[in-house]
Amino acid sequence: MKNIAIFASGSGTNAENIIKYFANDEIVNIALIISNKKDAFVHERVKSYGIESVTFSKNDFETTDKVLDILKEREIDFIVLAGFLLKVPENLINAYPDGIINIHPALLPKYGGKGMYGDNVHKAVVENGEKESGITIHYVNENYDEGAVVFQAKCPVLPSDSYEDVAKKVHILEYTHFPVIIEKLLKD
Repeated sequence: MKNIAIFASGSGTNAENIIKYFANDEIVNIALIISNKKDAFVHERVKSYGIESVTFSKNDFETTDKVLDILKEREIDFIVLAGFLLKVPENLINAYPDGIINIHPALLPKYGGKGMYGDNVHKAVVENGEKESGITIHYVNENYDEGAVVFQAKCPVLPSDSYEDVAKKVHILEYTHFPVIIEKLLKD
């Protein structure tokens, strides 16, 4: 059994999609939700699945081993960032080499880095007249959005598209591909 922790800062739609995908899996177990926001809707969203969710402060995350200790206590094998907005500290990166992945709502290396998340990305894509956007699933390293790319999927951006239209297309790609890529990484 592979125990997975999902880190999320927001509403948790990607987290829930992953939980549903692995609901009856014999190898992958979504064991823990970790957030840096106690009011993030992800906590409410996962209650019905009986999955423990924990909140920690930014300071605890960045300057202590509290999160690492929780992960070790729960025997977590792999970490998935799903809408998690803090930079992952070195202690976690060192403890989980090639064991932390993130999904980014653009085709990296474009539109990555600090502050480039969610609607900020989609607005930039539209404002710059891009002809396509998409998702990038990548390993996490010490820099925002610079880890090795695992997978990318593209969608067209039409001249008539608003940033909300692009967001909808990207969300479809996230929901379709993220659980499948997690499964491949854990089972291959």
